[in-house]
Amino acid sequence: MVDSAPLWAVAVLPAVLVLAAWATATVDARSSGPGREVLRLLVQQRRITRAADIPLVRLGTTLLPVAAVLAAAVLPFGFRSLSDLPDGIVWFNAMEALAWAAVWLTGWAPNSTLSLIGGYRFLAQGLAYELPHMLAITTAALGAESLRVGAVVDAQSGLWFAVWMPVAFGIYLLSALAMAFWGPFDQPAGADVAGGAAGELSGVDRLVFLGGRWLLLVVAAAFAVPLFLGGGHGPLLPGWAWTVLKTAAVLGFLLWARRRVPTVRMERYVELAWVVLTPLAVAQALVVAVAVLAR
Repeated sequence: MVDSAPLWAVAVLPAVLVLAAWATATVDARSSGPGREVLRLLVQQRRITRAADIPLVRLGTTLLPVAAVLAAAVLPFGFRSLSDLPDGIVWFNAMEALAWAAVWLTGWAPNSTLSLIGGYRFLAQGLAYELPHMLAITTAALGAESLRVGAVVDAQSGLWFAVWMPVAFGIYLLSALAMAFWGPFDQPAGADVAGGAAGELSGVDRLVFLGGRWLLLVVAAAFAVPLFLGGGHGPLLPGWAWTVLKTAAVLGFLLWARRRVPTVRMERYVELAWVVLTPLAVAQALVVAVAVLAR
């Protein structure tokens, strides 16, 4: 059973996510970490393109980390979460839609061709990954017969969903990378369009946007734990320790995949998502539905 966290956790959650994102960026950098880049962006003067919509630039860059933090509101830390909503899985998916709006606004608002291409690339990528992604997380909810994240965790007290829903778990991990447009799915911020959606950002704006990407990656990886890896369930250690260890393992795998899988061309990924991943996700959901009906 997932209980409500104390009120002070509302202030602690963003700090914990920032620390986790910082640690992940440091591991990924394999050197001095992100500190030097953060300092450089903090002192860098903001530049802006001619005829840019400055309020929308600020709104887009700010919405990305805000969406990540709001998505984490339903994440259980061990067996406690800020809010175990009756439709917590729907809430998480809705915050992903908010991230879509943030990236598109960030690409559109500078009134620049290359950043606009990056924004539209993210929309195309999002439309491609979202259907198999939704089917994957819905399959976990189907196995628990509830949209409440706490109920999904409780349903895995004996057997993790990743064991008997391996296809849904694999699709979720792929979509977690696509959700943060990371690794092989970094076309929205690709070098071929000078950084894409973030190409015209500088100074604090760029820092907030890039930090939002790391937060989104951390939250997407952390959500795999209650959905497919049993949440805080595990022997010997307390629930919060298992949550940390499992989240670190998922993040480690995603960072490993980022360095070993080349960037996927947009049309190839769209074809993969619609022709391969979506039918596989539907088949996995049908298998789980039959298993649930046979209980």
